[in-house]
Amino acid sequence: MAQNETNLDDLILSLNSIEVMYDSVLLAIKGVSIGVPRGGMVALLGSNGAGKSTTLKAISGLLKAERGKVSRGDIRFDGKLIGDISPQDRVAMGICHVIEGRRVFEHLTPDENLDAAAPQSMSRRKIASEKERMYEYFPRLADRKSSQSGYLSGGEQQMLAIARALMTQPRLLMLDEPSLGLAPFLVAEIFGIIQRINKEQGLSVLLVEQNAIAALEIVSHGYLIENGRVVMHDTAESLKKNSDIQEFYLGGGEGKNFQDIKHYSRRKRWLS
Repeated sequence: MAQNETNLDDLILSLNSIEVMYDSVLLAIKGVSIGVPRGGMVALLGSNGAGKSTTLKAISGLLKAERGKVSRGDIRFDGKLIGDISPQDRVAMGICHVIEGRRVFEHLTPDENLDAAAPQSMSRRKIASEKERMYEYFPRLADRKSSQSGYLSGGEQQMLAIARALMTQPRLLMLDEPSLGLAPFLVAEIFGIIQRINKEQGLSVLLVEQNAIAALEIVSHGYLIENGRVVMHDTAESLKKNSDIQEFYLGGGEGKNFQDIKHYSRRKRWLS
């Protein structure tokens, strides 16, 4: 289902022909249009450097810190244009971005990390109940809640980063490469928890991943981005069956990468 066939009222997030410039010179994103349904889970797939993280930063408002800006197009959250809204106000609206790299407060315990992430307006009783909910979703954190976070495993730190984000009570959770550097069993565990939260809480999720196999198991739709352009959009089931996706992203291409392929006809078909 293409975005232009979707009622905008059904989308919690809509990007329309977004372009992103760095230093007013480098065009990193070239006319990207994507949509995330309310309560839906969508994946943004692509190789390293394709423009996935830049797209998330355009949504969360973090481009300015990297001398980037949205130079064209518009971004709507819950039907409202958010291009001129600060990153802090976007968080208050319900947009939460878990950036790549598991950036937690390593000198604090997981319990203290969750306290630090809670909004100032949240009561102590509510904070306590939300933390208990996080420990229910992430039992590994409950077992380590009094340990220094810097000594947690990579998987546990990723769980803590997601739990911290959930403490802000977002309506849209954006995850940037949550599987990076993790063993397959941990990826399956984390993605299973995300899927459970989506189903139980109705939380909308935009998942950026190079691990297409894992991502397409939990989302309903996916977009493939290459060289700053969306080159394919379809249901997860259709993407898994697509021969091009299988060849370049699902292990059917003997380790080949899309960027190694120079077939003009395939590029022309994807970009048409």
